Amino acid sequence: MKPERARRGVWRSNGLTLCFGAAFLVVLCFQAVAGRAEFNEQLAVEGLQQVDFGDYLMSSDFAVDVTENWQSEFLQFFLYIFGTVYLLQRGSPESKPLHKSGTESDREQRMGDHARADSPRWAGTKDWRQALYSRSLGLAMAAFFLLSWLAQSISGVAAFNELRLRQLQTPITWHSYLASADFWNRSLQNWQSELLAVAAMAILSVYLRQRGSPESKPVGATHEATGVEG
Repeated sequence: MKPERARRGVWRSNGLTLCFGAAFLVVLCFQAVAGRAEFNEQLAVEGLQQVDFGDYLMSSDFAVDVTENWQSEFLQFFLYIFGTVYLLQRGSPESKPLHKSGTESDREQRMGDHARADSPRWAGTKDWRQALYSRSLGLAMAAFFLLSWLAQSISGVAAFNELRLRQLQTPITWHSYLASADFWNRSLQNWQSELLAVAAMAILSVYLRQRGSPESKPVGATHEATGVEG
């Protein structure tokens, strides 16, 4: 295969990941620019020296703003992945068919004796590896959520204490910050928006369509069709 054709194949085969990955980096850069401007405005009001771009990127203020959004996104996918094992929505392509609630049989999941030649190796085992691999996506999202939430708490207490010091107040400990209104306000305001988005997607996809999208049913599918992707 020619190098140019190989490159086109890579882009075509991985376009979704590459496009959203690149968009993430672009938006993150713009967030850093806007965040630094806002941070310096606050410092100017308080009569303090402004920070340059490099110092802001290393600051707790930037870290907590980034991680508080990451943890809510991973929480959304963690809950969605595990929730859709048992929870159903009639007419939604985001739901399994109504008769498939639960973890399904080994035959349906191509596990154990029903694994195929091209199945992942751990799918054909009958020990802890199969149990782990069969839940690996949800567990990975749960791990990313917990790690980003931990990072948010650490960067959050640093940013919170920096603000308290500027106001000539005594810093608080990490454990005290975990029980603070600031920590839970940052977390809950993101959680509720993610849960609303999932609920809206589940119900709106029953009645609305997007031609060509796997997140939508075919345009001509009935409203009652469940688990059918376009």
